[in-house]
Amino acid sequence: MSPRNPPRTSTAGTLSGTRPVAVVGGARTPFARSDGPYATASNQEMLTATVDGLVERYGLEEPGAVGELVAGAVLKHSRDFNLARETVLGSKLDARTPAYDIQQACGTGLQAVVAAANKITLGQTESAIAGGADTASDAPLGVNDELRRILLEVRRAKSPGARLRALARVRPSHLVPDIPRNAEPRTGLSMGEHAAVTARAWGVTREAQDELAATSHQRLAAAYERGLFDDLVVPFRGLTRDQNLRPDSTPAELAALKPVFGAEQPDPTMTAGNSTPLTDGAATVLLASDDWAEARGLAPLAHLTAYETAAVDFVEGDVVGGEDGLLMAPAYAVPRLLERAGLSLQDFDFIEVHEAFASQVLATLAAWEKRGLGTVDRSRLNVAGSSLATGHPFAATGARIVATLAALLAERDTPGRGLISLCAAGGQGVTAILERQ
Repeated sequence: MSPRNPPRTSTAGTLSGTRPVAVVGGARTPFARSDGPYATASNQEMLTATVDGLVERYGLEEPGAVGELVAGAVLKHSRDFNLARETVLGSKLDARTPAYDIQQACGTGLQAVVAAANKITLGQTESAIAGGADTASDAPLGVNDELRRILLEVRRAKSPGARLRALARVRPSHLVPDIPRNAEPRTGLSMGEHAAVTARAWGVTREAQDELAATSHQRLAAAYERGLFDDLVVPFRGLTRDQNLRPDSTPAELAALKPVFGAEQPDPTMTAGNSTPLTDGAATVLLASDDWAEARGLAPLAHLTAYETAAVDFVEGDVVGGEDGLLMAPAYAVPRLLERAGLSLQDFDFIEVHEAFASQVLATLAAWEKRGLGTVDRSRLNVAGSSLATGHPFAATGARIVATLAALLAERDTPGRGLISLCAAGGQGVTAILERQ
């Protein structure tokens, strides 16, 4: 850590105090590009499909089978204020299953897993489903703020005349909705523009980004071919695989794409090909105590053993220097997580870094190396592909990664360990460790 920067805020936990938390399985829809096959699918519909996938696969229909559902969405309509509970009521779960919503931008899915795991390790529940859903196709549109004020005045008016006078102030321009923007409220910059600043600060090259992106597609395709996702992906609306997947993607093809972020700067490097597309989808994970799993004859894929979150000051901090880039919080969360767990990067068989942008992954790896963690063996990094290939429905990604990593550990059927690192909007990071004994 640079001596001129104050410590980043952090919360941490190790889930070993009471009892282990098993990752029993996962279910997700194939991810689809926005305004595509899922254009008319709601967050609730997609999330329900994944919950029902778990119910059917693991026989969770009877009352009390699941202690609770924890889930969330980032792009959320007012009708989704109780998304998790409404998902329960629309699913094959027992209607008496409690549920609650959670949201931490792109870290939502993993934070939901941690929240559910905490109750399991404390003995407050035996099992839980955790995850998230997001649809960029069905993003909520806000009423023009001036129109909103007029309508509220109409509602408060005491007479027909007062209502008419208020309505008379409505102008055609008031009928234009407020379109959601992919921008940080405190900076006005999109996540991609922030990432472009960080890429420049860390000297991340276009060639390295395109190589990482192509590798992500190739590895995801290979994982599908060998059946890694057979028990994880639930067909939905005609899709059986992620729509964004390009099995034959190559660095040479990606090199032909024009930059889309930081384009006003010399030698821009970030393109649509080495950045995640807007995506629709949902993912969930089934968590439980070992006793619950054993009683049902279910073998855990892995166990969640530790986690840590962190945040950076991307508004007033060292953004230009790269230390406090919007997506750089995992550069601080992971060293703390490893110190707490008494581990090094070299102790992990798999390292899963959410690929919001190829540049962000490479900057994070460089930051870990700068902080003395050593070099990440690329053969262990995102070995089944990640967000550049699958896509990134914000709240679903964390649960997708947990389930994928657990399946990778189980696939080897030997003791192993995996690290998860997610960056999130607002300058946050959520990280965790999975282990298989």
